[in-house]
Amino acid sequence: MRVRPTHVAAVLALGSALALAASARGTATATVSGKKITIDYGRPTLHGRALGDLLKQLSEDRVWRSGDDQVTTLTTETDLDLGGKKVKAGKYSLYVHLPVDGSRNLILNTDLGQPLGKIFAGAPDNMKNAPWPYIGNYQASIAAKEVARAPMKKETVAAPVDMFTVDLAPSKDGASLKLSWGDESWSIDLKAAK
Repeated sequence: MRVRPTHVAAVLALGSALALAASARGTATATVSGKKITIDYGRPTLHGRALGDLLKQLSEDRVWRSGDDQVTTLTTETDLDLGGKKVKAGKYSLYVHLPVDGSRNLILNTDLGQPLGKIFAGAPDNMKNAPWPYIGNYQASIAAKEVARAPMKKETVAAPVDMFTVDLAPSKDGASLKLSWGDESWSIDLKAAK
């Protein structure tokens, strides 16, 4: 088996991250057709780094886990229309495809992560079964379980956002989901499926 430098770097980064205090967790909620939608995610901070520099470190498939630490999830009590694709009510992992061309695509996947203890032998006992996202191997590991991939609109940020933030806000037809970090912000509409 060939070990890639990106995999070694990911494991070392994971170990370093666990040695430090865990990132803050965030929750965003909204309703669509009277039904609740919740996103639970980790909130990494830039700490003076440039987002563009971090994006250069993405693996070849350019898929990011959209948060930090435990897997980011979207739970919906109603069927949704996501960029013209129907997503059944349920719980999904949430990723973002960030191609070099600057476009951004939201990804929902039925795979809810892998136990941290499976990928990091030094995981503390209280975190061994915590669901962790696929880092650097999305395409090979879980792309087949993808249920939706839809383009997001790039938006202007008034000021750089140091701590990654997910917002769900009411909109005319449902809710608007917005991801903001550094000098970028991306949004997509979530509507009730017909």
